Amino acid sequence: MVLPHTEARPRPGHADRDHLAARLARSARHRPRPVDDLEAWLDARARANPFEITEVPFAELTGWSFAPHSGDLVHDSGRFFSVEGLHVRTDGGPVDEWWQPIIHQPDRAILGILAREIDGVLHFLLQAKMEPGNVNGIQFSPTVQSTPSNYLRTHRGARSRYVEYFLEPGRGRVLVDVLQSEQGSWFRGKRNRNIVVEVTDDIEPHPDFVWLTLGQIHDLLHRPNLVNMDARTVLSCLPGHAVAADPAAAPGIAAAVARSSLADDDAAWQPLLQVRNWLTANKAGRTLVAHQVPLRQVRDWHRGDADIRHRSGRFFRIVGRAVRASNREVAQWRQPLLAPCGTGLVAFVVRRLGGVLHVLAHADLRPGYRDIVELGPTVQCTPDNFTGAHRPTYLDLVCSDRVQVHYDVLQSEEGGRFHHAVTRHLVVEVGPEFPAVTPPDYTWVTLRQLTAMTAFSYQVNIEARSLLLCLRALT
Repeated sequence: MVLPHTEARPRPGHADRDHLAARLARSARHRPRPVDDLEAWLDARARANPFEITEVPFAELTGWSFAPHSGDLVHDSGRFFSVEGLHVRTDGGPVDEWWQPIIHQPDRAILGILAREIDGVLHFLLQAKMEPGNVNGIQFSPTVQSTPSNYLRTHRGARSRYVEYFLEPGRGRVLVDVLQSEQGSWFRGKRNRNIVVEVTDDIEPHPDFVWLTLGQIHDLLHRPNLVNMDARTVLSCLPGHAVAADPAAAPGIAAAVARSSLADDDAAWQPLLQVRNWLTANKAGRTLVAHQVPLRQVRDWHRGDADIRHRSGRFFRIVGRAVRASNREVAQWRQPLLAPCGTGLVAFVVRRLGGVLHVLAHADLRPGYRDIVELGPTVQCTPDNFTGAHRPTYLDLVCSDRVQVHYDVLQSEEGGRFHHAVTRHLVVEVGPEFPAVTPPDYTWVTLRQLTAMTAFSYQVNIEARSLLLCLRALT
């Protein structure tokens, strides 16, 4: 899409957070194109860039093999990622010991979004990107979504478009730059560089890329599986508060989200320092030991010709896929994917405390986190994995008629590693009858506090960051 001409104006050399917050708010209110047009544009790009995804057995997974001594599923180049085994012991949760496959990808991908003012309004450059595991093929994705193996051309393919803006210092003003974790149940130690760079120079247009305001992106978040996981995590890290100009004038939940985004510590249930102390205490006080083990030694998992699966049929499978794509750096390749065995669910329970909307956050313990515990949603699970008495706390509450539902949309997880991984995103409100006093692994935070914590690595998990952006979309 061609960028309209706009005059470049000077930017301050230091970070002006208040000014940036106002610019983000203006972008959140601006919707130059309706959401139907944007969805039609994405469909048109899908038709213009045909692709084909085919299931293949492991024996036909060209370039991949099971290592003879460990049984780990590895690439012949030694790059990209591997599927290994993990043995976990912990003092938290209904299960204190288990074995599982897990994806190990030690390199740090760039998840980068370019920003620019167009006609006085901040826009963000997203691309229509195909990933082999996407439930609908193509989704709105960051400007650059690329591992070092991609942008260093280990695969001998084309260079990632626009990657120079995130690799070469001085190409623009950095608005966000933070290492963030990914799914702690499926990745071991995974982290990506989440970065937003604002530019003033002309960007060479390309038909697979489009400039969108925050308001347009918020509209897209109300429809399932359009804004991919990587775009959601990057945008959730934006500083400032993209809210309505006059929170008092906005109706219902929109006003509550706006006030919570602006509330200082005096209006919060507890100061930000105490929230950080709560999280640090949970990191220090919980025990989880995760040892890498050979994949062939992982108990209760069976490797067949076409998948690796748990004997119960629950959790996830490892499968193989062959890919043909017309607009990727490489035209065809084969790879394993992790395929969940059910639809996930992440939920924020919100309640007004002292007139200010608060989110009930959980100290989430996962074997793949680099620091054991991160701040997570109130509920984070795949409901089909739980039967009988050992159901996650508050799962039955968020799925009941005892709550007011403000947001309920299916969103996709990252399609480059996961096959048809879809998670139901819920924001539900409880009334004053819900206890303000929480269990020790839960606490109340305002949206301003939650936003502040996303500026630091390994504090807020990817599911909570995704829900944070969905909450902002309620304004």
